[in-house]
Amino acid sequence: MSRILLVEDEKKLAELLAAYLKEEGFQVEVAETLGTAQIMLETEPELVILDLTLPDGNGLDLLRQIRASGSRLPVIVLTARVAELERILGLELGADDYVTKPFSSRELLARVRAILRRAKDMEPQKTTLVTVGDLKIDLEGHQVWMGGKELSLTPTEFKLLSTLAEHPGMLYSRTQLVEVTLDGYVPGYERVIDTHLSNLRRKLGDSAQDPKYIATVYGLGYRLVRGNG
Repeated sequence: MSRILLVEDEKKLAELLAAYLKEEGFQVEVAETLGTAQIMLETEPELVILDLTLPDGNGLDLLRQIRASGSRLPVIVLTARVAELERILGLELGADDYVTKPFSSRELLARVRAILRRAKDMEPQKTTLVTVGDLKIDLEGHQVWMGGKELSLTPTEFKLLSTLAEHPGMLYSRTQLVEVTLDGYVPGYERVIDTHLSNLRRKLGDSAQDPKYIATVYGLGYRLVRGNG
Protein backbone atom coordinates (compact mmCIF):
# COMPACT_ATOMS: atom_id res chain seq x y z
CA MET A 1 0.00 0.00 0.00
CA SER A 2 1.59 3.27 -1.16
CA ARG A 3 1.78 6.08 1.40
CA ILE A 4 0.70 9.55 0.31
CA LEU A 5 1.11 12.82 2.20
CA LEU A 6 -1.68 15.22 1.22
CA VAL A 7 -0.85 18.83 2.12
CA GLU A 8 -4.11 20.76 1.80
CA ASP A 9 -5.68 23.34 4.14
CA GLU A 10 -9.18 23.24 2.61
CA LYS A 11 -10.67 20.78 5.10
CA LYS A 12 -13.59 19.58 2.96
CA LEU A 13 -11.41 19.07 -0.12
CA ALA A 14 -8.76 17.28 1.92
CA GLU A 15 -11.34 14.95 3.43
CA LEU A 16 -12.87 14.14 0.03
CA LEU A 17 -9.49 13.47 -1.61
CA ALA A 18 -8.22 11.41 1.30
CA ALA A 19 -11.39 9.28 1.33
CA TYR A 20 -11.22 8.75 -2.44
CA LEU A 21 -7.55 7.78 -2.44
CA LYS A 22 -8.08 5.42 0.50
CA GLU A 23 -10.88 3.72 -1.43
CA GLU A 24 -8.40 3.20 -4.25
CA GLY A 25 -6.00 1.40 -1.92
CA PHE A 26 -3.65 4.17 -0.77
CA GLN A 27 -2.61 5.06 2.75
CA VAL A 28 -3.19 8.81 3.13
CA GLU A 29 -2.01 11.25 5.79
CA VAL A 30 -3.23 14.85 5.74
CA ALA A 31 -1.32 17.97 6.77
CA GLU A 32 -3.18 21.29 6.84
CA THR A 33 -0.13 23.51 7.42
CA LEU A 34 3.41 23.83 6.14
CA GLY A 35 4.82 23.16 9.60
CA THR A 36 2.85 19.95 10.04
CA ALA A 37 3.86 18.76 6.59
CA GLN A 38 7.55 19.32 7.36
CA ILE A 39 7.22 17.09 10.42
CA MET A 40 5.20 14.44 8.59
CA LEU A 41 7.87 14.10 5.91
CA GLU A 42 9.77 12.11 8.54
CA THR A 43 7.23 9.30 8.05
CA GLU A 44 8.79 8.83 4.59
CA PRO A 45 5.75 9.01 2.30
CA GLU A 46 6.10 7.68 -1.25
CA LEU A 47 4.41 10.70 -2.83
CA VAL A 48 3.37 14.23 -1.79
CA ILE A 49 0.30 16.03 -3.11
CA LEU A 50 1.06 19.66 -2.31
CA ASP A 51 -1.24 22.67 -2.29
CA LEU A 52 0.72 25.90 -2.72
CA THR A 53 -1.51 28.20 -0.66
CA LEU A 54 -1.17 27.28 3.01
CA PRO A 55 -2.04 29.29 6.14
CA ASP A 56 1.58 29.45 7.38
CA GLY A 57 3.46 29.79 4.11
CA ASN A 58 3.84 28.82 0.46
CA GLY A 59 3.93 25.15 -0.47
CA LEU A 60 6.87 25.93 -2.74
CA ASP A 61 8.98 26.30 0.41
CA LEU A 62 8.30 22.65 1.23
CA LEU A 63 9.17 21.67 -2.34
CA ARG A 64 12.46 23.59 -2.04
CA GLN A 65 13.21 21.78 1.22
CA ILE A 66 12.56 18.38 -0.33
CA ARG A 67 14.76 18.99 -3.36
CA ALA A 68 17.51 20.75 -1.38
CA SER A 69 17.88 17.57 0.68
CA GLY A 70 18.61 15.63 -2.52
CA SER A 71 15.38 13.64 -2.17
CA ARG A 72 13.72 12.22 -5.28
CA LEU A 73 10.37 12.03 -3.49
CA PRO A 74 7.66 12.53 -6.15
CA VAL A 75 5.60 15.70 -5.72
CA ILE A 76 2.34 16.70 -7.41
CA VAL A 77 1.52 20.40 -7.02
CA LEU A 78 -2.06 21.66 -6.70
CA THR A 79 -2.57 25.20 -8.00
CA ALA A 80 -5.33 27.61 -8.90
CA ARG A 81 -5.94 27.84 -12.62
CA VAL A 82 -4.85 31.50 -12.65
CA ALA A 83 -1.50 30.85 -10.96
CA GLU A 84 0.50 30.05 -14.11
CA LEU A 85 3.70 31.56 -12.76
CA GLU A 86 3.49 29.41 -9.64
CA ARG A 87 2.93 26.30 -11.77
CA ILE A 88 6.02 27.08 -13.83
CA LEU A 89 8.07 27.86 -10.73
CA GLY A 90 6.92 24.62 -9.13
CA LEU A 91 8.11 22.60 -12.11
CA GLU A 92 11.40 24.49 -12.17
CA LEU A 93 11.91 23.64 -8.49
CA GLY A 94 11.45 19.95 -9.24
CA ALA A 95 7.73 19.13 -9.02
CA ASP A 96 6.89 16.04 -11.05
CA ASP A 97 3.46 17.23 -12.13
CA TYR A 98 0.76 19.76 -11.36
CA VAL A 99 -3.04 19.68 -11.25
CA THR A 100 -5.05 22.87 -11.55
CA LYS A 101 -8.11 23.57 -9.41
CA PRO A 102 -10.88 22.68 -9.94
CA PHE A 103 -9.98 19.13 -10.95
CA SER A 104 -11.59 15.71 -10.96
CA SER A 105 -10.57 13.05 -8.48
CA ARG A 106 -10.14 10.60 -11.36
CA GLU A 107 -7.64 12.92 -13.06
CA LEU A 108 -5.62 13.23 -9.87
CA LEU A 109 -5.73 9.46 -9.35
CA ALA A 110 -4.42 8.84 -12.88
CA ARG A 111 -1.50 11.19 -12.30
CA VAL A 112 -0.75 9.68 -8.87
CA ARG A 113 -0.61 6.17 -10.34
CA ALA A 114 1.55 7.25 -13.29
CA ILE A 115 4.10 8.99 -11.07
CA LEU A 116 4.25 6.12 -8.59
CA ARG A 117 4.89 3.72 -11.48
CA ARG A 118 7.78 5.91 -12.63
CA ALA A 119 9.18 6.07 -9.10
CA LYS A 120 8.95 2.29 -8.77
CA ASP A 121 10.76 1.89 -12.09
CA MET A 122 13.70 3.77 -10.52
CA GLU A 123 14.40 0.99 -8.01
CA PRO A 124 17.97 -0.36 -8.53
CA GLN A 125 18.44 -3.42 -10.74
CA LYS A 126 21.33 -4.61 -12.89
CA THR A 127 23.68 -2.06 -14.47
CA THR A 128 23.33 -0.91 -18.07
CA LEU A 129 25.49 2.14 -18.71
CA VAL A 130 25.19 4.71 -21.48
CA THR A 131 28.06 7.21 -21.75
CA VAL A 132 27.83 10.58 -23.48
CA GLY A 133 30.92 12.69 -22.90
CA ASP A 134 31.40 12.86 -19.12
CA LEU A 135 27.75 11.91 -18.57
CA LYS A 136 27.07 8.33 -17.46
CA ILE A 137 23.52 6.97 -17.24
CA ASP A 138 22.71 3.68 -15.50
CA LEU A 139 19.44 2.75 -17.21
CA GLU A 140 18.65 -0.17 -14.90
CA GLY A 141 20.10 1.18 -11.66
CA HIS A 142 18.40 4.57 -12.27
CA GLN A 143 21.49 6.64 -11.48
CA VAL A 144 23.20 9.44 -13.38
CA TRP A 145 26.75 10.74 -12.93
CA MET A 146 28.36 13.87 -14.33
CA GLY A 147 32.15 13.87 -14.17
CA GLY A 148 32.01 11.18 -11.49
CA LYS A 149 29.49 13.07 -9.32
CA GLU A 150 26.00 11.60 -8.99
CA LEU A 151 23.18 13.92 -10.03
CA SER A 152 19.85 14.12 -8.23
CA LEU A 153 17.07 13.87 -10.81
CA THR A 154 13.34 13.70 -10.24
CA PRO A 155 11.57 10.55 -11.52
CA THR A 156 10.22 12.50 -14.49
CA GLU A 157 13.64 13.94 -15.38
CA PHE A 158 15.25 10.50 -15.18
CA LYS A 159 12.49 8.96 -17.31
CA LEU A 160 13.04 11.60 -19.99
CA LEU A 161 16.83 11.23 -19.95
CA SER A 162 16.78 7.42 -19.92
CA THR A 163 14.26 7.35 -22.78
CA LEU A 164 16.53 9.52 -24.90
CA ALA A 165 19.61 7.53 -23.80
CA GLU A 166 18.19 4.14 -24.76
CA HIS A 167 18.44 5.19 -28.43
CA PRO A 168 21.10 7.93 -28.77
CA GLY A 169 20.52 10.04 -31.87
CA MET A 170 16.89 8.96 -32.21
CA LEU A 171 14.42 11.81 -32.51
CA TYR A 172 11.50 11.84 -30.05
CA SER A 173 8.54 14.16 -30.55
CA ARG A 174 7.09 16.01 -27.59
CA THR A 175 3.95 13.87 -27.88
CA GLN A 176 6.04 10.68 -27.67
CA LEU A 177 7.80 11.98 -24.56
CA VAL A 178 4.43 12.83 -22.98
CA GLU A 179 3.25 9.25 -23.64
CA VAL A 180 6.44 7.82 -22.13
CA THR A 181 6.39 9.89 -18.94
CA LEU A 182 2.65 9.58 -18.28
CA ASP A 183 2.10 6.06 -19.71
CA GLY A 184 -0.33 7.58 -22.16
CA TYR A 185 -1.12 10.87 -23.87
CA VAL A 186 -2.50 13.80 -21.86
CA PRO A 187 -3.54 16.81 -23.98
CA GLY A 188 -1.72 20.03 -23.14
CA TYR A 189 1.16 18.31 -21.33
CA GLU A 190 3.67 19.15 -24.08
CA ARG A 191 4.53 22.50 -22.48
CA VAL A 192 5.18 20.74 -19.18
CA ILE A 193 7.62 18.39 -20.96
CA ASP A 194 9.50 21.45 -22.23
CA THR A 195 9.86 22.69 -18.64
CA HIS A 196 11.09 19.30 -17.40
CA LEU A 197 13.64 19.16 -20.22
CA SER A 198 14.77 22.69 -19.39
CA ASN A 199 15.30 21.64 -15.75
CA LEU A 200 17.16 18.53 -16.90
CA ARG A 201 19.45 20.58 -19.14
CA ARG A 202 20.20 22.93 -16.25
CA LYS A 203 21.26 20.02 -14.04
CA LEU A 204 23.43 18.66 -16.87
CA GLY A 205 25.01 22.06 -17.45
CA ASP A 206 23.71 21.83 -21.00
CA SER A 207 22.51 24.53 -23.38
CA ALA A 208 19.76 24.47 -25.98
CA GLN A 209 21.85 26.81 -28.14
CA ASP A 210 25.04 24.72 -27.96
CA PRO A 211 23.95 21.26 -26.79
CA LYS A 212 26.43 18.68 -25.52
CA TYR A 213 23.77 16.18 -24.51
CA ILE A 214 20.17 17.03 -25.47
CA ALA A 215 19.59 18.60 -28.86
CA THR A 216 16.38 20.32 -29.95
CA VAL A 217 15.19 19.72 -33.50
CA TYR A 218 12.93 22.71 -33.83
CA GLY A 219 9.36 21.87 -34.70
CA LEU A 220 10.03 18.13 -34.38
CA GLY A 221 11.34 17.17 -30.95
CA TYR A 222 14.46 16.15 -29.00
CA ARG A 223 17.31 13.66 -29.25
CA LEU A 224 20.38 12.65 -27.26
CA VAL A 225 23.56 13.81 -28.97
CA ARG A 226 25.76 10.99 -30.24
CA GLY A 227 29.49 10.83 -30.78
CA ASN A 228 30.66 12.36 -27.48
CA GLY A 229 31.33 9.13 -25.62
